[in-house]
Amino acid sequence: MSTFGTPARSSNLPDFPELPGTPARQWLTLTGRRTVLVVAHTVTYVKRLLDVVTLLESDFRVQVVFTVPPHELSDGTVRYLRGSGGAVLPWEEATRTSFDLAVAAGPRAMDRVRARVVLLPHGACFLKRFAAAAGSPVFGLRREDLLPGGRPPAAVVLAHEDDRAALARSCPEALPVAHVVGDPAHDRILASLPRRDAYRRALGLHAGRRLIAVTSTWGPESSFARFETLLPRLVHELRDDLHRVVVLVHPNVWSGHGARQVRAWLASWTERGVGVVPPDMDWRPVLCAADLIVGDHGSVTLYGTLTEAPILLTGTADDETNPDSPAAELALLAPALSPFHPLTGQFAYAAAEYRRPAYESVAARITSEPGRFHRNMRALLYRLLGLGQPAHAPLGGPLPVPDASLIWPSADREVPA
Repeated sequence: MSTFGTPARSSNLPDFPELPGTPARQWLTLTGRRTVLVVAHTVTYVKRLLDVVTLLESDFRVQVVFTVPPHELSDGTVRYLRGSGGAVLPWEEATRTSFDLAVAAGPRAMDRVRARVVLLPHGACFLKRFAAAAGSPVFGLRREDLLPGGRPPAAVVLAHEDDRAALARSCPEALPVAHVVGDPAHDRILASLPRRDAYRRALGLHAGRRLIAVTSTWGPESSFARFETLLPRLVHELRDDLHRVVVLVHPNVWSGHGARQVRAWLASWTERGVGVVPPDMDWRPVLCAADLIVGDHGSVTLYGTLTEAPILLTGTADDETNPDSPAAELALLAPALSPFHPLTGQFAYAAAEYRRPAYESVAARITSEPGRFHRNMRALLYRLLGLGQPAHAPLGGPLPVPDASLIWPSADREVPA
């Protein structure tokens, strides 16, 4: 067995048979640790899971390793993990090794993992469904999403108490292992909002300059599918020194089409001053710095309700939106971008009509455990590992300032008029 892996230590752990041919890693300095496998299918999942990894990796009793299973949107995931300094096991090696715990933000191939499994959602709430037909399944709440190999995992992590009712309807077998823990992105954004001025300074936003954040999920109904007409409008109608535009594109767009292709599609607009948040960069500080959000039905737009930035929606996506989700509520609240009226007038309208209590009501549906994800999640993980928690508060404070040179690589050049 690889020395990254450990045999089961209690009767509560699965009884996995030993498999032949498992490579040895005799070079490890610290052995006998509890081992946690982080199964990172995509860059999107990695970003979610790193908030969990920070709760464990500083503990000398725990060794955290990563693996990337086959996935059609996994492009760039191994590179991202290795860039962060993570120990990445080849998938086939990981499936031959027993671990004390495995954490994932998606169910794909988790029945092959030899460990107790913790499943988390990879975005805000459960926003998307397959089709508009009544009773169509919601991503993350299907039986195949919650019962890898047909069996309940060790834990299913939920963000809100209301998710229990949805789980009871879609997969009641998962209810006994469901834990309402909270939402890490929600908590990090709220902790970071007091640093908004620092983020704005790091992004080169002087007093009076407004940052327009254009957010996009992935798929045919996303903002990105409208960029060919939306970005020219933003560039041509905001030809002044008072506005700066930055786009936050879902990592699945980069993985699905290829980073080279995405950058080529956006090149004409980046040359004219539009900033692009790279897929391996944390988008949350940029969202905190925004003065206005132009977005779709994805998670990032929904997280924008935590800020005080007015929101304009790029269109409706009724076919993809879970009608019981806060994204559906936001679609009724936020004004929709019009192709017929000047943008500056629409931005002014959105600001004039903005009512903070109404957006706070939508934001409250993201989690029923605000500010408590890191505390709750660490308690759950250590209980499953059979270890006492470290005698200090878990990490989960403000986010670091963003690197503007990664968003505007040509910021030192004059932006064409």
